[in-house]
Amino acid sequence: MSLSIINPSISEYQRELALLIQRHTPSDGAHPSAVPSLFFRRSSHVLEPRHSINVPSLCIIVQGSKTATVGGDSYTYDPASYLVTPVHLPIIGKITEASPQAPYLSLQLNFTPDLILDIVKGNPQPWNGKTGRGIIVSQSTPSLLDAVLRLVKLVETPEDIPVLAPLITREVLYRVLQGEQGASITQFAFTGSHAYRISEAIQWINRDYAKPLLIEELAKEVNLSPSALHKHFKKVTAMSPLQYQKAIRLQVARRLLLTEFLDAADAGFRVGYESPSQFSREYARMFGRPPISDVKHMRDSIISPAT
Repeated sequence: MSLSIINPSISEYQRELALLIQRHTPSDGAHPSAVPSLFFRRSSHVLEPRHSINVPSLCIIVQGSKTATVGGDSYTYDPASYLVTPVHLPIIGKITEASPQAPYLSLQLNFTPDLILDIVKGNPQPWNGKTGRGIIVSQSTPSLLDAVLRLVKLVETPEDIPVLAPLITREVLYRVLQGEQGASITQFAFTGSHAYRISEAIQWINRDYAKPLLIEELAKEVNLSPSALHKHFKKVTAMSPLQYQKAIRLQVARRLLLTEFLDAADAGFRVGYESPSQFSREYARMFGRPPISDVKHMRDSIISPAT
């Protein structure tokens, strides 16, 4: 059970959000909405830990709870809090509270770093100059949830979405930046800051993950020394650039195995592995099973979810 305390006004917003999300999630799983970049998720069961690559996004739980693990550090959030990842980040997520009677319900609002930068330019936030982790859990506020509720309500008035959704999305992110850990997000918007350069390095790796990663080349690309790149990359992601690339490669390979029915060797080659045996070893180390066994387990789990 979460130790977070939800004040009455936040509870009202959460109840209304829960009703709306339930209405638009007829089954378990992720559901896109009519509002661009807004997604809903529902789960009637506590699930196994799930590896994913979080894009820059805001995640809010309105019922249930979840943990997100990055590089061995775990972050728990629930209806009293929200999670923000300002950069692409490999995460192990686990829904820890859900049942058929009270399913886990959440929303995710994706955003671009450019939008954060644009908001920060107009509303500068204090920042201490230190590089922090690229994942933040913070306490929800009535002003944030009020804006989020208005954004979600647009799903039921689609004619208003083209005009109002961009405005309310901007307000939602403004409220996040005004929150208790807003400065931890704005670090990624300061051009020339270490966090900004690491964000660029992360984009570079995600774009060319199948190519060999040369640290000197990447450091030059983002205007850092190799030692500074390693130091600040680990502060943001809890892993080295090479560990990060490996996580991206293996997660992409897992998706290819599941959706394109490739064999393990072909999936490994597609993401940059030259040795099928090395790919299988590293895959099993990360996901707990060899590639083919893992894919079979995932397909069986989809058919028969844990109760």
